[in-house]
Amino acid sequence: MAIYHFARTADDIADEGDATAAARLADLAAYRGELLASLASSPAGPRWPQVFGPLAAQVRTHALPAGPLHALLDAFEQDAGNPLYADRAQLLDYCARSANPVGRLLLHLYGVSDAASLRRSDAICTALQLINFWQDLSVDLPRGRVYLPLADLRALGLDPVGIQRCVDSEASRRLVRELCDWAEGLMREGAPLALHLPGRAGWELRLVVQGGLRIIEKIRAMNCASLGHRPAIRVGDAPRLLWRALRMGTTTR
Repeated sequence: MAIYHFARTADDIADEGDATAAARLADLAAYRGELLASLASSPAGPRWPQVFGPLAAQVRTHALPAGPLHALLDAFEQDAGNPLYADRAQLLDYCARSANPVGRLLLHLYGVSDAASLRRSDAICTALQLINFWQDLSVDLPRGRVYLPLADLRALGLDPVGIQRCVDSEASRRLVRELCDWAEGLMREGAPLALHLPGRAGWELRLVVQGGLRIIEKIRAMNCASLGHRPAIRVGDAPRLLWRALRMGTTTR
């Protein structure tokens, strides 16, 4: 929970409200200063004591590594400027800081540090971030948040300005279809990690994997028209997800 509140609050600073990019970056710089104080066991400051008091306690208890926490802030600082991404490599670089650190922090809590597990964790976290992007196109694009790689847009005759109008077309659907295939490949690459984590962690990760795959399934069921509609997991999906999680073996379904 301490890690969640740290990341959630920083994400809100970068995303929510109508502050200027400069103001967001200034707040994130102050937030990083509080992180440095927490890592040094200094008292929490007055602005976010509900975040850094609990985080400092968990840093001491679990020897949380500083690198992933700073990486998250790097990603949120990048978000403040609403950048465009030239290609998939640039988007993967962003995910390496916005998503993968969360998985690595959780693996740290379970004492898992082997290279294969870290690689699979990164694949799952990146896949979840990408799936969230393709799920939220109808919400993000009108706000100027374009996570669609420019190379993929141009290959289909689309452009980053026009795509923000969320006009559905055969080209936009093909784009979403190709990007979903990419995300699914990453998810399936990382999914075996869920079978190797102990106890509750492994079962929760099974459901996370299946939830991500279910969103892709829903996007495909609407013929990849997610520029106009946001698919979501519903209560009625729970039995399907539980059944698929139970059946996970060497495959992800």
